[in-house]
Amino acid sequence: MDIFLIIIGALLLLTGLVGCIVPALPGVPLSYAALWILHLTDKVQFGWKFLLIWGVVTIVVQVLDYVVPAWGTKYVGGTKMGVWGSTIGLIVGLFLGPWGIIIGPFIGAVVFELIKNPDFKVALKSGFGSFLGLLFGTVIKLISCGLMTYYFIAALL
Repeated sequence: MDIFLIIIGALLLLTGLVGCIVPALPGVPLSYAALWILHLTDKVQFGWKFLLIWGVVTIVVQVLDYVVPAWGTKYVGGTKMGVWGSTIGLIVGLFLGPWGIIIGPFIGAVVFELIKNPDFKVALKSGFGSFLGLLFGTVIKLISCGLMTYYFIAALL
């Protein structure tokens, strides 16, 4: 039974790593689930503190994944309209699949900036900030899943 659980955990880790790039898959929660599945084996027993900390990290990273594009918009000088546009674009993008999640915040930031100020250069800058935020969120997810993968493998060795 342990071998079966380890294989399932490894598959979850791989899917989690893919999910860091593919927006339709919840990468970090899948990797966290892999740690729990490994914990269920007789071979590995993680401490409750370890699992709790990674649970909090998982929640924080998931929340940041939705917040960081708006922060990116604001960071590059986007106005409140651009931040709102980025957030609304992300929400609308959730219903349009993976590509919607990627381009939704960008388009939302650009459109809302254009409503406030017809300067297309400023609007593009705001949209670019949203895209940078999306990339930063992806890096955070990759680091989190990478560390969970490390702990998974280290626990087996």
